[in-house]
Amino acid sequence: MYSIVLTTVKDRREANKIARALVSERLAACVNIVPQVSSIYRWQGKVARSRELLLLIKTSTKEMDRLMARIKELHSYQVPEIISVKVQRGWPQYLKWLKESLD
Repeated sequence: MYSIVLTTVKDRREANKIARALVSERLAACVNIVPQVSSIYRWQGKVARSRELLLLIKTSTKEMDRLMARIKELHSYQVPEIISVKVQRGWPQYLKWLKESLD
């Protein structure tokens, strides 16, 4: 089973650092970096707005604990967004590639 994990980061440098580490360590097969995300959220009792980048991380569901720990270790935010969505279906050849990339 596979998951797509979402996390937002403050800048391109942090996005590249996290993405490279996760792929190099085989915790992710692929990380898409989506620039110019505008986030509005509640933080410390106030409504805040930030320009961020979104990381879409393709991973094995069984590696979620290790992946979350590694993101937290590399991330600059006190409480980083780390949300997992299970992949229900996918193109068989792509899922095969995911498996091979994570083994």
